[in-house]
Amino acid sequence: MCGFVGYFGDVAEAGRLLPTMVSAIAHRGPDGQGIHVGQGFGLGHARLSVVDLEGGHQPMSYSPADLTIAFNGEIFNYVELREQLRARGRRFRTTSDTEVILQLYDEMGEDCISELNGDFAFALWDGRRRRMILARDRMGVRPLFYTVHRGTLYFSSEVKALLQVPGLSAEIDPFALDQIFTLWSPIAPRTAFQGVFELEPASLMTVSETGRKVRSYWSLQYPDHGAAHAPVSERQAAEEVRALLTDATRIRMRADVPVGCYLSGGLDSSITSALAAGMAPQGLETFSVTFDSAEHDESAFQNEMAAALATRHHVVACRDGDIAGVFPDVIRFTERPIIRTAPAPLYKLSALVRQNGMKVVLTGEGADEVFAGYDIFKEARVRRFCARQPMSDRRPHLFRRLYPYLPGLQKQSAEYLAAFFGTQADSLDDPLFSHRPRLRSTAAAKLFFSDDLRAEITGYDAAEDLISRLPDDYSRWNPLHQAQYLESRFLLPGYILSSQGDRMAMAHGIEGRFPFLDHRLVELAATLPPGMTLKGLVEKHILREATKDLLPASIGARTKQPYRAPDSQSFTGAGDCDYVGSLMNADAIAKGGLFNPKSVLKLHDKCKRNAASGFRDNAAFVGILSTQLWLEKFAGTSVQVTRAA
Repeated sequence: MCGFVGYFGDVAEAGRLLPTMVSAIAHRGPDGQGIHVGQGFGLGHARLSVVDLEGGHQPMSYSPADLTIAFNGEIFNYVELREQLRARGRRFRTTSDTEVILQLYDEMGEDCISELNGDFAFALWDGRRRRMILARDRMGVRPLFYTVHRGTLYFSSEVKALLQVPGLSAEIDPFALDQIFTLWSPIAPRTAFQGVFELEPASLMTVSETGRKVRSYWSLQYPDHGAAHAPVSERQAAEEVRALLTDATRIRMRADVPVGCYLSGGLDSSITSALAAGMAPQGLETFSVTFDSAEHDESAFQNEMAAALATRHHVVACRDGDIAGVFPDVIRFTERPIIRTAPAPLYKLSALVRQNGMKVVLTGEGADEVFAGYDIFKEARVRRFCARQPMSDRRPHLFRRLYPYLPGLQKQSAEYLAAFFGTQADSLDDPLFSHRPRLRSTAAAKLFFSDDLRAEITGYDAAEDLISRLPDDYSRWNPLHQAQYLESRFLLPGYILSSQGDRMAMAHGIEGRFPFLDHRLVELAATLPPGMTLKGLVEKHILREATKDLLPASIGARTKQPYRAPDSQSFTGAGDCDYVGSLMNADAIAKGGLFNPKSVLKLHDKCKRNAASGFRDNAAFVGILSTQLWLEKFAGTSVQVTRAA
């Protein structure tokens, strides 16, 4: 796991530029740096040594074919691929997965990417064909950004490296900001930086002197709604899920350094830790974050699972003021505004891992998307149920069962619940039916946009933009599969794996690995009947059946409690840091030009009095503060709204 930078085109003094770009992402690879400059191209690398500690230095070249690669991530099936290549007569000078990519590309060209099981992004120079290949893994675990400046293509694992290019400056993309305040993240390839783009998951870009071409090499597919599923029993399905998940964990334990696990106390991380513990002969190290707030804390379950597995367990406490204390650094690494504080405790958690001498952790991310674990899936099912009898005063009470961890919701009337969740307002044919309540709640925070920003995005609808990007066969899928696709294709890579995942872990040089996102398991789960994943209102049913022997009964039967952290209240009391007041005052807000100063002052005062009302106020406060931090750290406080190209 590492970070890389590079360019394709003419660059003056590349020998100076590339080291500067690499230094900007040195946190991703603190174990070494490398530079390779060729005719019309250059690659730089910051290495986190995990596999082949002595021989895996990058950029790596395969001279017989004039190939050079800079690679970020891991190819988990590299052992099997290397043996296949050896059987065909190829010889290797290292034991790294990086060399496997080079030799596989030499045999297969671009088609080699379909053979790779891993989390990766890479830039590969093909000297014979005079072209650069940029590629990203199927689920979007590892990032890859690019921009064109004065005719030259620059690319990097993080945007901050691109900002080292002379003449490039940071400007906020107003449409990306609107997307964040609607969908939680920009819609790739758009980023928060105007003119900077993100290669989409499962995409490959070929760059040559004749131009750039991007193609998708894999897509998430579901069967048509009502189509006959393969005749598989629940027992058979559970056995297949268990076998694939076990193998996905096994190959993700491959490393020349110890591998630990994040342990939240929920079902997914407990399963991952249980499987990993059986594959760690020297014992397993687990890591958790706890909260003072009982509403957010899961320490009782964490301790129970750690004791059951006899792991060496480590805990970082997230106390009053801690989130505010690290939030400026969090935004420096997310490189985008965010509307939740949830990345901040994970930033502290990855620091704990590094402090304990570890570099690699397994996590349970992806299980909710793959096996329908989120409340939003159950909520959509209840909303459809209510819509069939819109006058019912009993059906809306089901919403209380979905959110036992939200005390405010338990007090609401049936009429309020029906109105809030849109049981009558939303069309059942709406492609975004499952997500409309979330979109409405999030977009309400745009009430605080300035008149200039509103004028700039007049006529633009982020939700409609999202709809325009859905695949042609989306309308034929089961409603549950549609909802899963929206989570897996957009929110997962756009926010979960980025702001909460790669960026928080790599801020401290920690590599996260995700067994539930093994593409074989993702593809299997997509073929299962919806009733096997979401059975009534029981989420991840088939996963529970497949792993029930691994966990204590109290954890195996737990209802989903989504990972959350205190939001606006993190910045009051002990969290009332000087920077909050300096960025949220009228002058600073007016200077940024993105929000209405008078409205923001009222919101800030409301939050300081702990009177924030629900999701809208919390999302707005965190979103505005993080945007102000983004302007300060990347663009300077004098930046105004600029029109997107």
